[in-house]
Amino acid sequence: MGIGASIVLIAVGAILRFAVTIHSNLGSTHVNWNIVGDVLMVVGAIGLVMALIWMAAASRRTTTVTNGNYEPVDRP
Repeated sequence: MGIGASIVLIAVGAILRFAVTIHSNLGSTHVNWNIVGDVLMVVGAIGLVMALIWMAAASRRTTTVTNGNYEPVDRP
């Protein structure tokens, strides 16, 4: 999950949690949309943290390319 998807999940979760009052039943099951919003916000926050950690780890990797004379050449 990328940063954009995480932010979308957080935004949708916040809308469901704080801005929507829906009372619905799916079949015989009552759906608490506030809890659904909380779960979406938590999943989005976890995905955002994981994406940031992954990006930080990926930025520390370096690649050295050598030409035929074994002199380091920087890639653009």
